[in-house]
Amino acid sequence: MFTAFVCGAVVFPGLFCGFRKVLRSAFTHWSDADVVSVSERLVSAIHASLATAAGVTVVTSCKDVMTDSHWLANGFVLFGASYMANDIYAMYLSHYHIQRVKGHAGSYSSHSLQTVKAFLIKDWMLVVHHAALLLIFMPISLFFRRGLGDFFIGCLFTTEFSTPFVSIGKILIQLGLDDTRLHRINGILVLMSFFTCRILVFPFMYWMYGRQFGIPLHRVPLHLPLQCNVGNLVILAPQIYWFILLLKKAKRLYLRQRRGKGDGHKDKPRTD
Repeated sequence: MFTAFVCGAVVFPGLFCGFRKVLRSAFTHWSDADVVSVSERLVSAIHASLATAAGVTVVTSCKDVMTDSHWLANGFVLFGASYMANDIYAMYLSHYHIQRVKGHAGSYSSHSLQTVKAFLIKDWMLVVHHAALLLIFMPISLFFRRGLGDFFIGCLFTTEFSTPFVSIGKILIQLGLDDTRLHRINGILVLMSFFTCRILVFPFMYWMYGRQFGIPLHRVPLHLPLQCNVGNLVILAPQIYWFILLLKKAKRLYLRQRRGKGDGHKDKPRTD
């Protein structure tokens, strides 16, 4: 298992550095903020795709939701651990360069405790999410499960399914393609995949547990230890919050496009 951790520690920072070099050469007009932001999104999409593949493999391999096991359940936890640490660094670096582009070069002339603090205040929820996965989810998965529940670990891996679509949306905006049909289709996929794999996956896990032991869905929480229900709630709560933000963003984009079409129709010269 140590090999999986070392591989992750090489792969994800290596991809991030590699993408930065390639993008800087390919898009010479891009700022450092553009290069770092897109590099971060590309690495995020790759990690999420691998996590989803690992999750599907584990879920489909475990017929008994409690006792069946698969080596990927622990293997990918170790492999992906370095991604969480690397992504915190990448998010900070992106924040740092974006603030410089926005005209805060004086405050962001160099890296300091002040710039780190500003990043932590701005993106505190994402940082807490990543840190919790590293400091809480990883130890529980590796040491405290007693080899039980690989099926549920696989389900949690699949929550990353929406991330590539989120990353693609950010990259399309970066490329100036935010008013295209491709961006609108990707936005629909973001909402559908996020709702399915980050929210509905939790009642699905409860339903699978209840089906195996003959327990109605609404009574499953009463048959589980309190810490399991609390843990699921802690993971689910930010997903609901982020989904609400996505809905609000989708509504703003829709209204903006409606106004744009209305203005275009209004300015169109009469031909009759």
